[in-house]
Amino acid sequence: MNSKLTYNKIFRKAVIACLILLFLFATLCTCKKDDTQNSKLEKINLNIKKSDGTVVPVKTELAKTREEQAKGFMHRKNIPSGTGMLFIYTKDTKLAFWMKNTPTPLSIAFIDSTGKIREIFDMTPFSTASIKSTYSVRYALEVPKGWFAENDITCGDILDISKLK
Repeated sequence: MNSKLTYNKIFRKAVIACLILLFLFATLCTCKKDDTQNSKLEKINLNIKKSDGTVVPVKTELAKTREEQAKGFMHRKNIPSGTGMLFIYTKDTKLAFWMKNTPTPLSIAFIDSTGKIREIFDMTPFSTASIKSTYSVRYALEVPKGWFAENDITCGDILDISKLK
């Protein structure tokens, strides 16, 4: 009789341990979600027109306020290809960006008030070095590092800003 009770206790403990492991596994699997889904920023689909006429879509989050712009992609670990964040300013100005608290490597395009890409730079995770625009610009578009190069997007290409007005 004692061996049956011992067996039942062991069985219950094993079932409980399996349930705990299953719960932990399910929790960990949901943690690697696309971080952009959690963003409360307004989202909009924009297009970049290349010099050869080809159009490249980019799903963007819009950073319009100082608070949104200060936070940017900080603490985001997963930024899918084809997505980005567009920083919108009310007037043309020289901009400076850094990567403090940003674990994901990014590329940034500085864009003038007509939508023309003036400069593109790669940025290093967690760096506090400033990446500065040479020109006065109205917008900055951050995307995963290398996305501009992978899509052959270069200076002179045009971001269609008509949806922003």
